[in-house]
This record gives sequence, structure tokens and C-alpha cells, in this order.
Amino acid sequence: MLDLRLSVAPMVDRTDRHFRFLVRQVSLGVRLYTEMTVDQAVLRGNRERLLAFRPEEHPLALQLAGSDPKSLAEAARIGEAFGYDEINLNLGCPSEKAQEGGYGACLLLDLVRVQEILKAMGEAVRVPVTVKLRLGLEGRETYRGLAQAVEAMAEAGVKVFVVHARSALLALSTKANREVPPLRHDWVHRLKGDFPQLTFVTNGGIRSLEEALSHLEKVDGVMLGRAVYEDPFVLEEADRRVFGLPRRPSRLDVAWRMRAYLEEEALKGTPPWAVLRHMLNLFRGRPKGRLWRRLLGEGRSLQALDRALRLIEEEVGEEGEKEKPGPKGQAERAPGLAREGV
Repeated sequence: MLDLRLSVAPMVDRTDRHFRFLVRQVSLGVRLYTEMTVDQAVLRGNRERLLAFRPEEHPLALQLAGSDPKSLAEAARIGEAFGYDEINLNLGCPSEKAQEGGYGACLLLDLVRVQEILKAMGEAVRVPVTVKLRLGLEGRETYRGLAQAVEAMAEAGVKVFVVHARSALLALSTKANREVPPLRHDWVHRLKGDFPQLTFVTNGGIRSLEEALSHLEKVDGVMLGRAVYEDPFVLEEADRRVFGLPRRPSRLDVAWRMRAYLEEEALKGTPPWAVLRHMLNLFRGRPKGRLWRRLLGEGRSLQALDRALRLIEEEVGEEGEKEKPGPKGQAERAPGLAREGV
């Protein structure tokens, strides 16, 4: 059974393998999702580059988008072979590109096609096939229409629904669609009451762990998005308070783990900025946090990271906290970094 109590939303140009590895250093229990990946990219592109990940990233879901049942079924099959724990179908993206491709939120206009897609995907893989959807389209959503969509997808075999609790306004930008349509988390709560046999995860505008915990009293899971990217330590207490794990990571410890990760990735040819850009907010709201961000953003190198780490360690020393081990302790700080997963 999937543990969906807390997850990090799929975010385009955000939740790549480097950011997912960073989040995993903060929380061992939170469920991670890939960026939305179009089925044709999986079928025709560089699969290793698109789909490879480290074993530490589990539990991990692959989010797919597309409109053709056969293509999506094959992409799902490939994703399962790479080792993903879940295949998620995107039915919420309102972008112009998604509309042109006939996938994402606009698929909600054709529930028969959605059923065909989900049946094909479900027959192709053994891991769970789940959906992420919006409340409806163009501000004309109704609870009855949402419930009917859930019923149709459940008939196709889906048991897990991640609901972004806003309508999709197809004439607006993706950014505007995260802000303009009103949030209706109460509709997701109501779905759980009306369909107790199904699993519901609510998503949209949730900014803190406290807020997530309040939703968990009414639904099976909560998905956070931009709040985690803006400050990964929103999840600082997640392992202890949600998953019952006796740990509370420090920002400095995570930074040292990421240094070891960057050093290894650089040996494989990964540009340092591909990793560093996700670390800019690691000390958000902390002393010297702005300086940390500036040093990484301007230097974009391992050397810039080392300089920033020295400054942060000086701050820790000034506060009288227990000193964290430096480069000599990297092997102990990053267990499993030498292993490469798919």
C-alpha cells in the first residue's frame, strides 16, 4: 500500500534528480515525484538522462503526460522497468503546450479517452497507476462533475487521486493557474467522505507542515509544492511528526551531503550549476542566508560552495552550536553516494 501522507509535487524545471536528492536528505519519508514527462520523450528520447535516479530517492513516482493510450502504456512500462514505485498521469497541466498536445487538464473534457488511457496503463504495469487532476475547467467546475470524473477513473482501475484543489483556466498562464483560481480543499475532504474506499491527496497553496497536518485529519495525504522549493526545510520536522522517524536534520549537515554529491556528479560531467541552483534556498531565512545565495549564484562552482560553507560554519561556531565535520567527514555524511541507481 502506498504511503501518501506527505509528498512533494512534480514541478517542471524544479523536481529533477538533483533537487529530489536534496529533499531526500531533509526527509527520508516524504514521497517524491519527477517533473512531468511527456510520453513521446520517454519513447524517443534519451531514457537514461530522463529517467535515471539514485536508489536513495525512493519512494519515487514518475509523472507522465500524453493523450494516446498505447504510447502512455509503453512509457509506463519503461518507467516501471527503471524502478519507479508509482506511475502518475498528469490531468492538471493547463499550459498552452499541453493544450496543443492534447494532454494535461484539457483531457478532462474527454473522460472516455481518460478511461482508455488509464486502463491501458494499468494493464501495462504492476505498480500503482495514479492520477493528478484539477477540480475542473474554466471556472465552471462543480462538485458533482468532479465526483463523476472520480467515479469514471475509479471504474478504470484508479484508486489514488491527487487533487490540485483549483480549477484549470486554459486561457491563463501556468503561473496564473497556481494563483488565480480559488482553492477548494473542502471539496477534496468531501471526496474522501463520499468515496472512503479510495485514496485522496490534497494539493495547492499549502505552505507549512502545520497546515499539512491539519489536512491529514480529513484526507489520506498532502502534497506540497513551491513551499518546499522555496525552503526545503519546510520538511524539517516531517520525518519525526509524520513518519515517526527519530531524526531532525540540520541545514549545514544537508549542505555537506550535497557538497559530496556535487563532487561526485562533477566527475560524471554534470555542470555544477545543475546542482547548486537547487541549493540557493537551503539557508533561507537564516543568518548569512542571503550571502549564501549570492555566493552560489555568482560563483556557480564547487569552490564557491566551499567558500559559502566556510562562512556558514563560522556562523554556527559564533552561535556556540556543535561544530559539523568538514570535508574529511563527507564519507560518513553521505552514505550510499557511491551507488548509482536507475
